[in-house]
Amino acid sequence: MSSSLREQQHSLIHKLANCIEAVWEKYFVLSPYAIPEGLGHVEGCLEGEKLVIENHYYQTPQFRKLHLELARVGNKLDILHCVMFPRPRYPLPLFGTDLVGGSGGISAAIVDLSPIGRDRALPSAYQTALDALPSVSFSQPRALPQWGDIFSEFCLFIRPANAEEETAFLQRVEDFLTLHCQNAIATAPVTSPSQATEILAGQQYYCTKQRQNDKTRRVLEKSFGKEWTEQYMTAMFFDCAT
Repeated sequence: MSSSLREQQHSLIHKLANCIEAVWEKYFVLSPYAIPEGLGHVEGCLEGEKLVIENHYYQTPQFRKLHLELARVGNKLDILHCVMFPRPRYPLPLFGTDLVGGSGGISAAIVDLSPIGRDRALPSAYQTALDALPSVSFSQPRALPQWGDIFSEFCLFIRPANAEEETAFLQRVEDFLTLHCQNAIATAPVTSPSQATEILAGQQYYCTKQRQNDKTRRVLEKSFGKEWTEQYMTAMFFDCAT
């Protein structure tokens, strides 16, 4: 899982990428995931700056896709994006985290365990464990986007103000991720076709909403065009299981 790109990125992105992979390796035996041709490592140009995108993909019995993406635009912009997509037979929320920053610091940091049920509530095991986590406060909370009804009440979306808040955010991501992996291992797949259909519908709704992220789409379109961007958003970022 080595990556040269992360070594050039903001220190929090470097640390978080390593943390995510370490937790995955602790709880799962990771298998390769087939990446569509030409979409694993991508290079382009954005406003005169080199754009590099590096994708890492894995799968486990519980998750059809573990996706960690790292991206860098010149020396100006660093990005980390991660989503864990459960297999449709597993009634699990979707873990996701993103970091956006650069030389001036991290401007956006988000982590959540997004529910997929029609009642928009997390399973009780998650609710209990998340309620029990130590309280943490950040000085610069950020507002969720208009399409953000997919996020849970525990969603953390901030701009870290200093190194202490960066460390606190990193710890909270590790807490969420560890809880998620432990619950995934302990969760049995559903046997009812109707339950599987409901899970799939919840995941499809999540993907549909995430594709409404205009900021990500605009950056990609400027570098690679609309057709490539649509393929990347639907086949790589937020593809839906069938």
